[in-house]
Amino acid sequence: MLATPLARRNALFALFFLPGITMSSWVTRTPDVRDLVEASTAQMGLILFGLSVGSMIGILAAGPLLARLGARTLILAGTSSIAVGAVVVGVGAGLGSGVVVAIGLGMFGLGMGGGEIALNVEGAQVERLLGRSTMPAMHGFFSLGTVVGGICGMVLTAIGFPVLAHQVIVGIIVLAVLALAIRPVPAKGGRRAPADPAGAADVPRAPVWRDSRLLLIGAIILALAMAEGTANDWLPLVMVDGHGFDPALGSGVYVVFAAAMTAGRFVGGWFVDRVGRAVVLCASALAGGAGLALVIFVDNQAVAASAAILWGLGASLGFPVALSAAADSGEDSAARVTLAAIVGYIAFLVGPPTLGFLGEAYGLRPALIVVLVLVLAAALVTPAARARPAPEPEPEPERERV
Repeated sequence: MLATPLARRNALFALFFLPGITMSSWVTRTPDVRDLVEASTAQMGLILFGLSVGSMIGILAAGPLLARLGARTLILAGTSSIAVGAVVVGVGAGLGSGVVVAIGLGMFGLGMGGGEIALNVEGAQVERLLGRSTMPAMHGFFSLGTVVGGICGMVLTAIGFPVLAHQVIVGIIVLAVLALAIRPVPAKGGRRAPADPAGAADVPRAPVWRDSRLLLIGAIILALAMAEGTANDWLPLVMVDGHGFDPALGSGVYVVFAAAMTAGRFVGGWFVDRVGRAVVLCASALAGGAGLALVIFVDNQAVAASAAILWGLGASLGFPVALSAAADSGEDSAARVTLAAIVGYIAFLVGPPTLGFLGEAYGLRPALIVVLVLVLAAALVTPAARARPAPEPEPEPERERV
């Protein structure tokens, strides 16, 4: 018996929550992990490159695997890889091995890259079935996961709880919830039916990558994903090294950022339904740019911590709203969501090592200027996310008079 759209939506809420809690459980411990493996800023950039490489491999493999296996199988495999990757990160930290940490992050990224494509394709399908904007709320549960994991990580950092034990507990929780939440997801969702030989004479569709509007939407995703991913990778260290916070308070600022992301995503659907995707994305880019500018240029701890709210609100809606725009930009929505996400995930590939090397040379705060420029440029191309006008019905042919 097929699950209802509401049951599928609720399952996706839980499935989006799991990568969020795992991500923040790693991010809040990055100062501890850096100290345990005795890594410099540039070396941390290389360790984080494992996450980027894993993400891109998962993203590039997601399209063919989704068409062949379906969303449910890919979500199951991806989320399992995230859980195991978290455990391996903990083992690497316990051993003082940056290489093992990078391998664990690679497994984490592999699961995130492939699993999130499947989650977003399934989410776009459920959104169309429900007839209202629900992708922001789905991503809101990812952000809610980052808040819950971030609060736990901040407390465990403050009391000196071992990184290995922390990551093992998180991995076990993720696998247990996954086993329950995956059931309503249809097995064949996202799977592409084999070509019908009888339709061989049909006019072939142009590849989606030739659609300039879709590529502009991908550019918006790239910039705002860069803003989100930079905070996920570097925000605690920016606060510790760039603004003089202690590690526990640096993790606390990340929790503030994650809470702002969560709030933005849970209320974002209301705004999208009323003012449209383009307006929401433009406002998001400007708010995110303002938050980044304050963190970069104002040397004040209170201002930096408050700016994390603007940064989080600005980054909150970029990924989900632009993915919805990609899904509605033409035929073959699964391929369009996949391509837009691939373009966006380039941010996760080039972002961590680039900011690591720039941070080593100039400091982490000046390195963020690269992200600021991308976010402000994205505001200029947000009109590409406007809803396509509904095609006008063709006039009925006049009946011949007898």
